[in-house]
Amino acid sequence: MGKKLCGTNYPLSICFIVVNEFCERFSYYGMKAVLTLYFLSYLKWDKDLSTAIYHAFSGLCYFTPILGAIIADSWLGKFKTIIYLSIVYVIGHVIKSVGAIPTVGNTDVHIALSMVGLILIALGTGGIKPCVAAFGGDQFEEQHIKERQKFFSIFYMSINAGSVLSTLITPILRSEVKCFDSECYALAFGVPAALMVVALAVFIFGSSMYKKTPPQGNVLGEVCKCIGFAIKNRWRSSKPGLQRKHWLDWAEDMYPKRLIQEIKMVLRVLVLYIPLPMFWALFDQQGSRWTLQATRMNMAFGNSFTIKPDQMQMLNALLILVFVPIFDLIIYPLVGLCRIKITPLRKMATGMVFAALAFGAATLVEINVVKTVVEPAPAGHSLLQVYNLAGEDISVNFAGSNLFQQPIKHLQDPLEYETLPLGGSNTELHVDVTFAGNTSKCTLSFEEQKAYSLIIYKEDTKINCERVEDNIKKNEDGSPNVRFLNTQTEAINITVGETEFYVPSDYGIINKSVDQGSYEAVGCSLGLTECENLNLGLLDFGASYTFILLQESGKIVANKMVDVRENNVHIAWQIPQYALITAGEVMFSITGLEFSYSQAPTNMKSVLQAGWLLTVAFGNVIVLIVAEGAGLEQWIEFLLFGGLLLAVCVIFSIMAHFYTYVDPEQLNKLYSEEPGKEEDDGGEIKKKEIDDMPLKTREKSTRL
Repeated sequence: MGKKLCGTNYPLSICFIVVNEFCERFSYYGMKAVLTLYFLSYLKWDKDLSTAIYHAFSGLCYFTPILGAIIADSWLGKFKTIIYLSIVYVIGHVIKSVGAIPTVGNTDVHIALSMVGLILIALGTGGIKPCVAAFGGDQFEEQHIKERQKFFSIFYMSINAGSVLSTLITPILRSEVKCFDSECYALAFGVPAALMVVALAVFIFGSSMYKKTPPQGNVLGEVCKCIGFAIKNRWRSSKPGLQRKHWLDWAEDMYPKRLIQEIKMVLRVLVLYIPLPMFWALFDQQGSRWTLQATRMNMAFGNSFTIKPDQMQMLNALLILVFVPIFDLIIYPLVGLCRIKITPLRKMATGMVFAALAFGAATLVEINVVKTVVEPAPAGHSLLQVYNLAGEDISVNFAGSNLFQQPIKHLQDPLEYETLPLGGSNTELHVDVTFAGNTSKCTLSFEEQKAYSLIIYKEDTKINCERVEDNIKKNEDGSPNVRFLNTQTEAINITVGETEFYVPSDYGIINKSVDQGSYEAVGCSLGLTECENLNLGLLDFGASYTFILLQESGKIVANKMVDVRENNVHIAWQIPQYALITAGEVMFSITGLEFSYSQAPTNMKSVLQAGWLLTVAFGNVIVLIVAEGAGLEQWIEFLLFGGLLLAVCVIFSIMAHFYTYVDPEQLNKLYSEEPGKEEDDGGEIKKKEIDDMPLKTREKSTRL
């Protein structure tokens, strides 16, 4: 008998398991929360590649549990499997953190370290996934069923607590702490690594208190061997006229009939799993596509609070804690009062509909979000805007083009880019600039699909043309871009928040990103002389600004131009899609776990759990394929995913209609009480339809 918590039947050892799970989930979700932005901002990958690698990693995390289950069941047992694979997990985190240190090698080294780290993390987290919860359940005596059920509730609460805190904290570490003169991804990955070390240390510390069961054989392997033998035996059978009612019955020559019947029950459920990956293809985009959408939204809540785009993922974990009791205590009973039969498969189908609606909401948000995005020029064209610094109105004429038909006023904000046609991919164009009745000619070169600003200024009596290349892409973390154009004969130093600008003289220009906020008194110095504070006003999320530094009445002023408009859709508009996807998760995922548990024979529950986790893995594979292969506009991609899930829901509903619920306990009675009558005429177990069967267990979270 192990040590008990004071006055209870709870083993003291479960305290170490619960703390271990909290730290491990903090480690996993904390690292994953900032992963997409790490790919974009640090490794400089594009959105599609970042999304593809994110989902490849997520998919691998759900393929490896099968490996962990096989190792635990056949070789090491749960305790040693958790220890050894947690060490692999820690090594992966450390390598991932080192790869985020800018001074360690070049970009290729960072990519290599990141990929090795992610692979080891996937092996670690996936390998221990099927072991930790089961190991916790092993600590209880058989007669303490209620205590075991309460333990699982506490266990799942620790999972959600770790998820909420990590997705709140690690984005702050990424953005608020500066290291190596940039965002501190090394710290954002390092803290989860430290938590995983704590998780391993806590688990090892409780070693002497654990009840450790030895490996009991690989059930999954036995199932595969039985299926393989049935197929091989059926293929090789040469007896004419010999028939079996079910193809698995061909395994009766080597395997017991009970095992064959259990496999039949499992296969019926696994067939229902075939459409399920589509739900996960939508659900797991919260950390990729939805996070990318958040970077192009207004993230300020008043003047005092700003949310990070990667912090929005915590909404799912928070809403799970709210929605589970609401659905169990209010919604499901109310639906029952309307005399609508609630079955697990109907709940799952409804969950699919809610997930599709979530992507419908995401589509509407995306359509409005992209209105502030500057689309790149098509092939054979470039984008152009004109700054008139000549002091009077000017006319600009490009040979062979009808752009800029109206005069351009002095210091006029361009507001939007014009599309300039080119004769080839790299073209020199002649520009006529008319000022005060005189025309000057400029010859400038342009490259297709790039954006430029044409600066027209007067030097003595001569008109000069200066062409500078623009960055029209919004920053991936949502911060605004600022550039200063210095018209003075001396260089100017400007400090905006924590960002310093050294702006060269004589129409020198420099561009950097800064933190969002209001800057009404920015310090600057002109040569060795301090100049009066500049009023830059509000620098908002996603915008790009050009400040033209002029001298008026003996002091330097900053004339503000907007190159790329600010994000004008508030991030709160993502809340409906998170609420819908979480409602879908409650009905689909939690119910699916309950359904799988209730329909599986006792010794086959691990097989169905492996099958369930594989649906998550294949869902991520679907996103990987679409992200890399489709090349669709984002709102169209969202709409495509929603439509596909609705189509899959129809297919799943038809399959569910023909599914007959079974009670696995009948199998035990059949083989224990009537060993000679275990089969009917067709070799199948007689089944009782129990559509309203009470589910035997409630697993309140899918964050294992």
